[in-house]
Amino acid sequence: MQVREAKFSIGQVVRHRIHPFRGVIFDVDPEFDNTEEWYQSIPEDHRPAKDQPFYHLFAENETSYYIAYVSEQNLLRDETGEPVDHPEIGDMFGTLENGRYRLALGAH
Repeated sequence: MQVREAKFSIGQVVRHRIHPFRGVIFDVDPEFDNTEEWYQSIPEDHRPAKDQPFYHLFAENETSYYIAYVSEQNLLRDETGEPVDHPEIGDMFGTLENGRYRLALGAH
């Protein structure tokens, strides 16, 4: 199986292609690395291929903040230029510049 290079990177602000949320990428898996139970919980007609990068996001929608795990095929670059307000962003990132958060000094 050929592993693709990730299209997005840590600190980048993205939005979901279908669902109304956006977030900041804080980790990248080169291919699916979650439980089979999680994968099977996705409706079959929306279930992404496993052989693509998957991204961990500090995500937000209109009503809440959460951690999301999203396939590359379901992400788009966020073009709003607006910050993401997730409360955990400050633990890892500093300022937002040109659609990307800079890693904070001392962040792992």
